[in-house]
Amino acid sequence: MRGGIVAVVVSAAVIALAGLATARAAESYHQLKKYNFPAAEGSTREYFDYIMVDSAARRVYLSHGTEIKVIDADNGSVVGTIGGLKLTHGVAVADEFGRGFITDGEQGKVIIFDPKTLKVIGEAKADKDADSVVYDPASRRVFVMNGDPNSATVIDAKSGNVVGTIALGGGPEFAVADGKGTVFVNIEDKNELVAVDSNTLKIKSRWPVAPAGAPTALAMDTAHRRLFSAGRKPQMLVVLDADSGKAIQSFPITGGVDAAVFEPETGMVYVSTREGFVHIFHEDTPDKFSEVEQVKTELGAKTMGLDTKTHNIFVDTADFAPAGTNGRRQAIPGTFRVLVYGR
Repeated sequence: MRGGIVAVVVSAAVIALAGLATARAAESYHQLKKYNFPAAEGSTREYFDYIMVDSAARRVYLSHGTEIKVIDADNGSVVGTIGGLKLTHGVAVADEFGRGFITDGEQGKVIIFDPKTLKVIGEAKADKDADSVVYDPASRRVFVMNGDPNSATVIDAKSGNVVGTIALGGGPEFAVADGKGTVFVNIEDKNELVAVDSNTLKIKSRWPVAPAGAPTALAMDTAHRRLFSAGRKPQMLVVLDADSGKAIQSFPITGGVDAAVFEPETGMVYVSTREGFVHIFHEDTPDKFSEVEQVKTELGAKTMGLDTKTHNIFVDTADFAPAGTNGRRQAIPGTFRVLVYGR
């Protein structure tokens, strides 16, 4: 009888463990939806870049060649497009002024639009290779990163006028604002991160991002003053103190990183790479981070946006042709798609 009891107890334990494993598997991020889109009108090649999710408005802005596609965050239907551009990159929205800002790298300018109607209402001159863009609520200014000119163009969000240009001393990639008067910028070719005073437009600090290098993606926990800078050479995510620049912790990641997002509600850090992965980390405390999981996506899905309402993540990619003589694989026109992952 005692042996029977042991057998029952062991069986119950096995069942419990199996149930726990199943529950954990169900909690892992996995693909929920896929949305396919035709080639952008007027594009001669398939090109896509940043994703910006406006969770409150339930819209997702997709940078797609000559246009910005705006889709419904819940069902993927196309809400509208902002077209007639040359090479779109980033999108930022200043809700308090009812204005959105799009960078066009080929034309070296910023398109200003109404987020409600998606109608173009103006433009501002930036510089060639205008790339990422961020709105700083503290100064009420828009900061545009100009890659090749090694500069940032600063625009008054209310008037749309250019108020200054900042020489960054290297090629900028992504930028984030802390909401208190500082804009942080990854400088890819200098392996550093700079802190810019958003009011005086002066550089306050320059910090190395070692053990990462060639930093591209950047996110921030503004409450706890933590920066998440991800680089390609070496392939690392580094957590830095936003006040001292001290490196707190680092993690290896896969190749071709291009986006990072921090979610305040859950304490999760998401990092997406061209190799086809989303790395997810958790802020256990402001000084201790842990790796949660590594989600397999698809080749080329290096840019990403987060819906803070559903906690779903959006990545985009396309099919790729075989590598040419330069070793690069070009995206095939008409194969652009968005993949949605969640729990």
